[in-house]
Amino acid sequence: MTQIGAPGDGISRRAFLAATGATGLGAVAGCTAPASQRDEGNTAAATESPSDLPTTSPPQVVDVDEQGGQVTLSSQPARHLAHPGESMGGPVELPQVWAFQADDREPSVPGPILRTTEGEDMEVTFDNTDGKHPHTVHFHGVRKTWENDGVPTTTGITIPPGEKHTYEIPANVPGTHLYHCHYQTHRHIDMGMYGVFRVDPKGYERADKEHFLTFKDWDSRLNRRMAGEDVEYSPRQRDPDVFTINGKVAPRTLHPEDGSPIIVSEGDTVRLHMANNGYMSHPIHIHNHRFERVAKDGGTIPEAARHEMDITNIAPAERHTIEFEADADPGIYLMHCHKVSHAMNGEVYPGGMVGGVVYESAMDTDIFADLMEYAGYEG
Repeated sequence: MTQIGAPGDGISRRAFLAATGATGLGAVAGCTAPASQRDEGNTAAATESPSDLPTTSPPQVVDVDEQGGQVTLSSQPARHLAHPGESMGGPVELPQVWAFQADDREPSVPGPILRTTEGEDMEVTFDNTDGKHPHTVHFHGVRKTWENDGVPTTTGITIPPGEKHTYEIPANVPGTHLYHCHYQTHRHIDMGMYGVFRVDPKGYERADKEHFLTFKDWDSRLNRRMAGEDVEYSPRQRDPDVFTINGKVAPRTLHPEDGSPIIVSEGDTVRLHMANNGYMSHPIHIHNHRFERVAKDGGTIPEAARHEMDITNIAPAERHTIEFEADADPGIYLMHCHKVSHAMNGEVYPGGMVGGVVYESAMDTDIFADLMEYAGYEG
């Protein structure tokens, strides 16, 4: 089934099309010893032309419990189209990323959302058989044995090209976590090797609408250099110019299949698991809704410490879970980083790290049709 909206528990494609109606979208038709940790960014190490690479897909939720507690990850070179259209400062492209792939699914940036249940431990195999670079996988949040920490310098374990390695990851800390490659971390995360890891508590009750959102800042010079372009890049002079939600920039963030709109009905309880996989803080603001932050970094926030708010500042590697009721005047409301330069595509505003909360009853409107046209959705 085609995913509609942000990854998680959204609406069906049939419901989406029914809600848009004729007025809205009708007008839009158209294990080994550690390898040498060489500095891969010092050379233009492109092995394939960007035009030969596959394009990434949106991240999917992988229910690891349904797979017997096992999942295989790999990394695939790919092109990443943060916004393929010409509206709002587009197109915005990262010509080469290293996308995580789960089992036989499509490679994605961010990587797949690995979801399991407290007490259901995971076997995560990283298959680098066909890879071109050394990698590891490091999981935040949960408590694991030393050898499963995924850091080559302190565990002595790197997964070189041609090898595979299995990590034993206990699901012993409920909450929302993240994972990433920890080999040459400053480059490999910036090449797209990051994702969300979710451990549902025992007896967990999901909200009416529950979604995962990952925020990331990029300096596209690294991705362009790795694609063979003659550009200078140093992590010491990192200057981000692309700001994404689940790998997309506005207006593509509002695309119902490729982006991550939060589609709600009046009265829904909405729970958003938000992770910052970049290197800059992002104050995330939702228009016209008051929410509570109910969890942080896998820890539940006591009710006595919660309060209503409309902005939450997420530092690098932090995870915030927020909840709110869809009780506003039904419409279309922005959700964005409040560092205004992060809400731009180049010199064009709005763009970048801007998404939205969309009420189903507002999708049968001309303004929603206009937004879908900007996002490149053809119905």
